[in-house]
Amino acid sequence: MASILRWAQHLTRKTPLQPLRFPTTGFDIIPELALLEEEQFDEFKEGKYFPVQIGHVYASKYQVLGKLGFGSTSTVWLARDLESHKHVTLKMYTSDNTHQDEFDIYEIIRKVKSSHPGRRHVRSALDKFALQSPAGKQHYCLVQTPLWDSWRDLLRRNPTNRFTEDLLKAGLWELLLGLDYLHAECKVVHTDIKADNIHSELVDKQLFDAFTQAELETPTPRKYINGFPIYLSRKFGLPRELGNVILSDFGAAVRGDERRNHDAQPNVYRSPEVMLKVRWGYPVDIWNVGVMIWDLFEGKHLFYGQWKAGIPIPEGLSLEASEENLEGSSKEKFLNFIRGMLQWRPEDRKTAKQLLEDPWFRN
Repeated sequence: MASILRWAQHLTRKTPLQPLRFPTTGFDIIPELALLEEEQFDEFKEGKYFPVQIGHVYASKYQVLGKLGFGSTSTVWLARDLESHKHVTLKMYTSDNTHQDEFDIYEIIRKVKSSHPGRRHVRSALDKFALQSPAGKQHYCLVQTPLWDSWRDLLRRNPTNRFTEDLLKAGLWELLLGLDYLHAECKVVHTDIKADNIHSELVDKQLFDAFTQAELETPTPRKYINGFPIYLSRKFGLPRELGNVILSDFGAAVRGDERRNHDAQPNVYRSPEVMLKVRWGYPVDIWNVGVMIWDLFEGKHLFYGQWKAGIPIPEGLSLEASEENLEGSSKEKFLNFIRGMLQWRPEDRKTAKQLLEDPWFRN
């Protein structure tokens, strides 16, 4: 029986792809004095970034096709798994941190066996591995499914710099499904819900081929520091359709069954209990979503976090006065929905599941 299973697995196993050959000439060289992307960070000056190179194969099977983005703790790359023939992203972390807490959260999510509909709206990890840089430093890499633009990118694409009510409803419905799954099934608090960390699933696979072909035909501009390249990021094109809303980036996430009181959340989205440094849990994510909605729908922050001791707090502020895009019953239902999230006491806020039952979603 075992031999039959091995034979069946052999038949279904794909033949590994041969790595593509990328151009070694024909690209623009950026002047050395011009700071390029991750060069702006102190971590780069301290030599903490891994020198990923387009065309190279890492962990014996992931060939890098191009650079997607960068941050102060990592760079992100589109790659092709030569064994499975699938496209993936490689998030290559700086050498100053093992990011073990983030990996532990992804492992918690992976182990949850559930048919909850929110599962498809939470990003998971496919693989992770470690590499040693030419300087002898150890770096960790997270392998995930590629995503398209974030909600922040969608805001920038829209001339009005805000979501329509229909787009907001559709997006929030899927986000709250994911958040309910994260809280109820995974027992995880995200703590960093913002437009940058909410993406659309990439279902238009032709974008991968177009991205790769563009790199082959018009290689990315770059510069060289100590013999290693630094690349400009390349964007995906516009998809023919958008996939599921995906909540991503669990670098600040914590276990929900362990109450905390440390600083968390983006400043303008910070909940009262976090600011007061008292114990907090799942409701911080609900507050986070409520104030983020204002950015998405009203095109401005609800709170700016600039009131200091000794400065009079402005009077006459209210949700009704701040909301400028709806009227009548539509406005009333929307504001009632928002109030379910923006309660001073955490225990008075609705859960993600309760918010999904709110009348605002019914029409």
